Amino acid sequence: MTFLQLIDCRTSRFEEMDRLLDQWAEQTRGKRTATHAVVGKDRADTSHVVEIVEFPSYEEAMRNSKLPETDRIFREMVALCDGMPTFTDLDVVRDARLNADSARRFFEILATEDDLSPMTGLIEEHYHDHDPANEQDVIGLDHLRREMDVWRGGFDFAFRIEDQLAEGDRVCTRWSWEGTHKGDFLGIPATGRKATMTGTTIFRFGDNGKIVEGWWQYDRLGLMARLGALEPTDL
Repeated sequence: MTFLQLIDCRTSRFEEMDRLLDQWAEQTRGKRTATHAVVGKDRADTSHVVEIVEFPSYEEAMRNSKLPETDRIFREMVALCDGMPTFTDLDVVRDARLNADSARRFFEILATEDDLSPMTGLIEEHYHDHDPANEQDVIGLDHLRREMDVWRGGFDFAFRIEDQLAEGDRVCTRWSWEGTHKGDFLGIPATGRKATMTGTTIFRFGDNGKIVEGWWQYDRLGLMARLGALEPTDL
């Protein structure tokens, strides 16, 4: 179970504390078990500082606390605080990664819904799509729907999400795709052939939580070859 440690303190020497945390990160590289650290200042009182450190489990947090570097940095941090810091230990009981969930929902809608109307809740009207297989970028939600309908008309398909990474306003999804060629696709009549491919999509999210931009990388050339649309080349 993911474990969080919340460290609450007051200090008038934040810059020194910030450098101290950089030292800890450098000196414990390859040994620490912490996976994520966030430091925040109270907007109403800038001397009030809160650090939240994430660990894979409580046991890993305890291992981290026994590092000599952690012990030394902690004692130096206490010396920079106006009073003793307080600690709150938290077991994570819910971890909602909202942008990643929205990206996953996009692929579910694309493959399973009868129509693409649910995209309205996920995609901004002025969405900008970058697909190297297209001569021009697709601009706007309606244009994206038409682009996706080309795929939906040509194939019965499903996505499998292999990996997702979220950072700031972006979510990167590595996916695999499997489809059966059931209808006309870019001028190629239905062949009934099954095809697979892999790809990666990066979505950028706006302030309202909707997707505003997307970048795609996938093997459309390989797909066309599997459908028999490309002549074999002699080496």
